[in-house]
Amino acid sequence: MTIEARFCLERAGFTLDVDLALPARGITAIFGQSGSGKTTLLRCIAGLERAPGTLTVKSQPWQDATSFMPVHQRPLGYVFQEASLFPHLSARRNLEFGMKRVAAGERRVAMDQAVDLLGIAHLLDRLPDRLSGGERQRVAIARALLTSPKLLLMDEPLAALDLARKNEILPYLERLHDELEIPVLYVSHSPDEVARLADHIVVMEAGRAVAQGPLVDTLARIDLPIKLGEDTGVVLDGNVAERDGNWHLARVEFDGGFVWVRDSGHAIGDHVRVRILARDVSIALEPQHDSSILNTLVAEVVEIANDAHPALALVKLKVGKSAVVARLTHRSASGLDLKPGTQVFAQIKAVALIG
Repeated sequence: MTIEARFCLERAGFTLDVDLALPARGITAIFGQSGSGKTTLLRCIAGLERAPGTLTVKSQPWQDATSFMPVHQRPLGYVFQEASLFPHLSARRNLEFGMKRVAAGERRVAMDQAVDLLGIAHLLDRLPDRLSGGERQRVAIARALLTSPKLLLMDEPLAALDLARKNEILPYLERLHDELEIPVLYVSHSPDEVARLADHIVVMEAGRAVAQGPLVDTLARIDLPIKLGEDTGVVLDGNVAERDGNWHLARVEFDGGFVWVRDSGHAIGDHVRVRILARDVSIALEPQHDSSILNTLVAEVVEIANDAHPALALVKLKVGKSAVVARLTHRSASGLDLKPGTQVFAQIKAVALIG
């Protein structure tokens, strides 16, 4: 099952021109800088903005050349940057409003399930003005889930929150990913959020999708037209194999080796993601035994590309079946005589890893 969207919209100097085939499961991040067309794309999918094109969700046509399903008939939930709760209704009554949009026989998400997933049982009797920003957003997400949507749209739901509130709500978004089968389109300009939550990514620039694909594969590309600067890096999927209580570290195994990361409390065997930024990877031709760097991976150079600054290069490395990207100066790459096929050792600081 897929979500297929093709839109071509021109207005006031802005063009949206996309042709997407997205998986109808997991979280797909719509990623790009401000003005790249992310929200416009989401509004077209919701039917809030009418653009020439076609939209099919799980084989059901929502829009084509002869028909246009109005917003109120589209089985979707929409979470905005601001929670947009009814200020005169308690959290419980806001949730009940969401449920009333769906006939009892068609409800696929129960009140208790949504409340538990978002951890809001203790908030139900409060009015919105007695909730923090993160709490309001959790109630808004639960309300959207209670419409039993076939598709959940989230437009930068953490953008209005400070760092503490973001860190409060992210675990709940991860629970939605793990425990519900509702596909999510998640608009964001934050590489951290995307790396933590998404399975699939669409990279937007100037109204066009310049890249799309599985998150792990797409972030490992060093030919992306959009430059991520200090956020350039990869995500590795792995499992916790060991916890070192003495040094508060955890060993994460992935297809290609293992890395030590800061222990975040995960149990042995838990699936985790590790994000490795290119700026935190160095390359050596021989293993280094007198270094403070904790992780050394045997690797092979796959590709070398120019970075945004002419002094810098991005080096894509193959580590088993996984990929790691390093940022070096061209001078260093030349001094090491790096080229595709060169066998090297990738050195990664444990403190640079995000488990």
